[in-house]
Formats: sequence, structure tokens, C-alpha cells
Amino acid sequence: MTTSAASLTDATTRANRALAGLEHDRQTLDRIDRYIRGEHAGPYMPRTANQEYKLLAKRCVSNFLPMVVAAPAQALSVEGYHRSGSSTDAPEWHAGWQANGLDARQAAVYRAAITYGHAYVVTLPKQAAPNRPAVRGVSARCMWAAYEDPSSDEWPLYALELPRLPGSKGMVKGWFYDDKGVYEATADEESVTLDAGRAHGLGVCPVRRFAAQVDLEGRTTGVVDPLLPLQDRINQTVFDLLVAQTYGSFKVRTVSGMTPPLKRDPVTGEPLLDADGNPIAKPVTADASRLLMAPDADTKFSTLDETPLGGFIESVGMSLRHLAVVSQVPPHYLLGDMVNLSAEALAAAETTLMRMVQEFKRAFGESWESVLRLCARIAGDEVGAVDLASQVQWRDAESRSLSQTVDALGKARQMLDVPARALWPRIPGFTDTDRASWPDLSAEEDSSARLAESLTRAAGPVGASGG
Repeated sequence: MTTSAASLTDATTRANRALAGLEHDRQTLDRIDRYIRGEHAGPYMPRTANQEYKLLAKRCVSNFLPMVVAAPAQALSVEGYHRSGSSTDAPEWHAGWQANGLDARQAAVYRAAITYGHAYVVTLPKQAAPNRPAVRGVSARCMWAAYEDPSSDEWPLYALELPRLPGSKGMVKGWFYDDKGVYEATADEESVTLDAGRAHGLGVCPVRRFAAQVDLEGRTTGVVDPLLPLQDRINQTVFDLLVAQTYGSFKVRTVSGMTPPLKRDPVTGEPLLDADGNPIAKPVTADASRLLMAPDADTKFSTLDETPLGGFIESVGMSLRHLAVVSQVPPHYLLGDMVNLSAEALAAAETTLMRMVQEFKRAFGESWESVLRLCARIAGDEVGAVDLASQVQWRDAESRSLSQTVDALGKARQMLDVPARALWPRIPGFTDTDRASWPDLSAEEDSSARLAESLTRAAGPVGASGG
């Protein structure tokens, strides 16, 4: 790509704006990242806390946030892409999706988008094969994109990708994208510089945002950030539980009215004295293996009751239920108290989660369709590049038994006269690749059945003889 000095200067100015935006967003995104990896803010402790308290503070971290992300992410899986009026996978599904291994790599995009609020997918022609697309996901911590209307624009004006922020470790290499080309970016603590770049010929900035939730002002929100106060509350309660368990969960034996035994000289038998001239008492050993005895008639033995832990345990359970309500994750995912639930009860318990998953499917599905249309454009297929009626096919992840589904589909076939092949995509657990072989298998079965029937007719009734 031949880049004029003015165009390169304009791109560099935009790249520096993007660097400032990325540095601003990383303050929030890095905090979310630390919590996901278990690096939480510590619980409240007294200023005079000793090492034992600090050890309990480390052990009190109970990280439930990865489960909150995993629950909807594991219910998201694209298994096909059909153009309008077609029931088979489009060519860009094989050239763009399958060739880039997105069956496995799509999960990382969903987890990043659900965690941080959005993620990105970059789609470019391969340098070695310009008619073949290269598709890869990028975390929001590593990319910042500018939009004219961030709430509704399909493609950004430009985007900057850096694997890490520039700092004391020196310069960072990355990429800058706009509607004309791709530039290698070099960033230091103060600015970004770009090389001459290369043209991609796509007419749009080849970066597609996957937003979990976006409002009319273009702000994205993930599921983790609103839950951080609840996670801190759970950690504080668990810390208080561990302190009570360590220091007060057992009975304390007490003794009063007893003269403690004294340390004596082994030769003279006289009591040993300390530096102040006072007798030195022997330590009284009291544990479960010893019988306590005292020579004084006025000695009294008693116990102090242990601290009940039930209130702390109930408080942890209440906080987890609050976490489940706010995150729309079923409580039994977090509490682990599921016992012999039927398929109907399990489906009812997961209703709110499935509603959230459906919302994610609508948002992420539109993004994948943009990516696959761009793959068609890279492959030179202008029909697929402008097919706005194309649809991705999502795997059905709802908790229903296979027998229930097949029974419902059978009734639809018999009672509503729905074509049998139209119901094939509704059967869970099978992909479009599996279903593509069913017509041939069905034809083979029909052929075998007709052959068996003709042989039976030719043989005649059992026991019949000729002549």
C-alpha cells in the first residue's frame, strides 16, 4: 500500500488517541482480570494483625466469579451458518470458520466478552493466500476501537491492538487497523509510531466487536464488574468464619483457686526464682489426653463454650444466593445443593440463565454473521458478502431430555404435518455435518427395504411349492 505522508500522519494521530483510550479502560479491565484470577482485595483486619491472621486472609478468598462467567459461556456454541433460503452450510463457513479452528476458539471470545463486557475478532486476508481469511479473537485488555456511533455501528473507524501497555519494560509492538490498511505499531510510554502499512482492500476496519451488553450510549457491561462488591462480602464473611473457627470453635477449659505448681531445684527442692525474686510457675498442660487434678480443696474447673459457626455459614449461603440473583446463575450452580432434580425441574431452575444466554446469542450471532460475510468478501464471493439474511446456527443447550424433544418433534410431524427434514435441525446433539449425511443414509435404508420387499415377493409365501 502506498501511503501518503498526510495519510500516515492522520493514522498516527488516531493511533495515539486509541492508546489513550486503551490506557483509560485498562484501569477497570485489569481490576476485573485480577478478580477472575483470584487476586482479590483483602478482608478487613486489625492493624495489629499477626502472621496467623494474614494467613487466614489469604485462605478466605472463595472465587465464584469464574463460575459466573462459565455458566453462560458453556451454553454458547455455534455449529453452522446458513445463507438465506439454504439449509446447508455456506462456503464461508468452511473457508472462514472451519479453516481457522473456530469450533474450539469461539469459547475464548465468549468468555472474554462476558467477563469484560466486550471482545474483538479481527478478520484479514492471509498474506500468503490473499483469498483465504485469517480470523482470530482479541481481548478487550489488548485492543481499543473508536466508533462514530458506538451503540449501533457494525464496524469501527479504527482500532489499536497492543499485547500489553508500554511502560518501563520498553517499547511494545502491535497493530493499528483502519478501513484502508493494517499498520505495524510501535508504542512507548509517550506515543505510537506506525510503519507504511499494507492494504487489506476490505473497505471497512476489519475489527468486529462482540458486546455482551451495550446501552444506547455505547457503554458495554460484563457480568463480573457488578458482582465485585458481593464477592468482597463473601470473602469477608469467610474470613470471619475462619477466625471464629480457628480461635473460638472449641471449648476452653478454665481453672480457679489453684496454686500453680512451681519449678524447683532438683538438688535442694527449693523453688526457683526469676530475676525479680518471684517463684517460677510450671506451665499447666491441658489437652484432651490429660486428666486435670489440683491439690487445693477450693479449686474449681469449668469450661467456656465454643463460638457457634452456624450464623457464619448461613451468611455465606445468603451472599451466594444474592450473587446468583444478580448474575442470573442458578443457585444450585454455586451452592451445590442439587439433589435428584428431574429434567423439568432443572429446566425451570435454569430459566433466568437461558434468558441471558438467548440475549448473548442474539448479540454474538450478529457479530459472527458480520465476520463470516467479511470472510466471503475476502474469498471473492460478493453474493455471500452482502447476504444480510444469513444466520448462524446455535447449539441447543437447554436442559431437556432427548426423549422429550423427539416426542415433541414427532407430534409436530404427525399432528401439524411439518416435513420431517425440517425437524432434523431441532434434534440436539448433532451438527450440520452429521445431518448432511442423513439423506444418503435414508436413501440407502429405503433401497435396502425395497430390495428386501421384492425378494420376499419373488420367493412367495413360506411353504409354497411350484409346479
